[in-house]
Amino acid sequence: MAAAQFEVFYDGDCPLCRREIGVLQRLDRAHSIRFTDIAAQGFDAAALGKTHAELMARIQGRTADGTWVEGVDVFRQLYAAVGFKHLVALSRWPGVRNALDAGYTWFARNRLSLTGRCDAEACQLPRHGHSS
Repeated sequence: MAAAQFEVFYDGDCPLCRREIGVLQRLDRAHSIRFTDIAAQGFDAAALGKTHAELMARIQGRTADGTWVEGVDVFRQLYAAVGFKHLVALSRWPGVRNALDAGYTWFARNRLSLTGRCDAEACQLPRHGHSS
């Protein structure tokens, strides 16, 4: 098996996230993606130079050369890796890019409440205002 070309860090406690990751795992026949569940017991964000809060705020990924990407760019990497390069190209068109970025930002801020995992502490995800 070839080494993964991209690693995605996803919230395995999020039902919508798990569903999307499940689809990608089935499509990743070349095993070019490494799927890392940040909700898994024993996961250590500090070993990556990140905080758990950073990884929870927005989906994050890392290319084979160690470059970090986040948000919609992670999905572009994932879908390109499983063969949807034409759709990825469409997602970069200016109007589409802006809509996807805005939609994902809204989802990331609200996903805990949208997936029924909200409590006094858990819905206080930090706003993520910088890009990696």
